[in-house]
Amino acid sequence: MKKLFLTTALTCSTAFAAQAEVVVMSWGGSYGAAQTEAHVKPFMAESGIKTTMIDSDNPAVPIKAQVEAGNVTVDVVSLEYADAIRLCDEGLLEPIDPSSLPAGSDGTPAIDDFLPGAITECGVSTDIWSNIYAYDSTKFPDAKPTTIADFFDTEKFPGKRGLKKGAKAVLEVALMGDGVPASEVYETLNTPEGIDRAFKKLDSIKKDIIWWEAGAQAPQLLADGEVVMTTAYNGRIFNAAIDENKPFVIVWDGQIYENEMYSIPKGAPHMEDALKFIEYATSTEGLRASAEQISYGPARKSANLGGDIIYKDGKTVMGPNLPTYPANLENALESSFEFWVDHDSELNERFNAWLAS
Repeated sequence: MKKLFLTTALTCSTAFAAQAEVVVMSWGGSYGAAQTEAHVKPFMAESGIKTTMIDSDNPAVPIKAQVEAGNVTVDVVSLEYADAIRLCDEGLLEPIDPSSLPAGSDGTPAIDDFLPGAITECGVSTDIWSNIYAYDSTKFPDAKPTTIADFFDTEKFPGKRGLKKGAKAVLEVALMGDGVPASEVYETLNTPEGIDRAFKKLDSIKKDIIWWEAGAQAPQLLADGEVVMTTAYNGRIFNAAIDENKPFVIVWDGQIYENEMYSIPKGAPHMEDALKFIEYATSTEGLRASAEQISYGPARKSANLGGDIIYKDGKTVMGPNLPTYPANLENALESSFEFWVDHDSELNERFNAWLAS
C-alpha cells in the first residue's frame, strides 16, 4: 500500500507513540474487517500508535450512553450520517476542523475534494454505502427481479422477504415500491397521507417479512434459505457473493445511499490521536484502500479518479459494484439526514406500533 499522508504530528517520538492508543468502534462483519485492513492496521504500522477495533450492532447507541455517563472509552466511532448530525447537535461529539484534513492526492484542499455533504461539523465521510435489496438467483431460474416494485410482488416472485427492523430505509423502500419516484420520496413521506401509503404497502407483504437487525443477518437469511430476497447493506452482499461464492444478485433500482462518518465522541480519552487516525483514514489513499476491501464508494473526488480500484487479490473491478457507479444511480435515493433527525422518534414509534398490531 502506498505510504499514506500523515500530519507532521505523526512524527512523534517512539516513547510518546508507545503510550498513545486509539480505540475505534464500528459495525463489525465485513465492514469492520474492511476498515481494519484499510485503516487500522496500516495506521498503527505507520504511526506506531496502538489501534484497536471493537464492534457494535449500532455504534450510536453505546456512544451516546458513554458520553452521557461521563465514561468514554472509545476514541473514534463509525456512525450513520443522521446519527452523526443528531449526536453532534446534542453536544455528544467533538467538532472536527476541515482545515486539519489532508489535501487530495492532486493537491485539492480537502473542503473542495470531498463530495458535497461529506464533511459535517462533527464528522468526516469514510465512504458512501447503500441499502439495496438482493436475491438468491437459484430461487428464480427464469424471470429475475429487476425493480424495487418486484420486491413487493410476492405473486410473481414468491417467498419470504427480509427487511431491517426499523422505520428508516424501510418506509422509503415501501414508497418507491409503490411507484413513488426517488426524487419525490421525502416530499411524500413528509405528509400524513404519504406515511399511510408507506405502511399500506408494507401491509401487503407483512405476513412474508422476516426482520433483521444486525448487518450480518441479511446475507445469512439468504444463505440459509429463510428468505428469497432481502434488503441489506450492499457491501455485505458483495462480500458474500465474491468472497463466499454465494448466488446473490444486487438490484440497484431503489437503492438508498448515504455517507458513513468517522466521528470523535465528546471526552474521548485520546483526542489528538483520534484526529490523526481520521486524517489518515480519510485521505485519498485511505479512502481508496477502503474501496479495495469493500464495495462502498470513496467520498473524495481524488479517490475516484481513473475508476481503476481493484478488489483485494484482483478478484474484480470495483466500479460497477459501487453505489456511486453511474448506472447504479438511475433511480437512487440519497438518504435525508434532515428528515430523519426531525422524524426518527415519531416514525419509529408508529413503526413499532404497526409491528405489534
